[in-house]
Amino acid sequence: MKKVFYMGDIVEMKKGHPCGSNEWQIIRLGADIKIKCCGCGRIVMLPRNKFSKNVKKIIRQNPDETKDV
Repeated sequence: MKKVFYMGDIVEMKKGHPCGSNEWQIIRLGADIKIKCCGCGRIVMLPRNKFSKNVKKIIRQNPDETKDV
């Protein structure tokens, strides 16, 4: 099953960030995905396939993006 991600989602990654947080907010979607650490604010850009492989779970989905129009 393919995972669907939206802008503003909060995801948990398999590996934690050195600051101690393992929660990340998605701030850009495309071929590359840009995520921001919810602990320290560091921004990281990953290829979509590496990001999808390293996501453990979606903690909170952005309610504005998930609505069906």
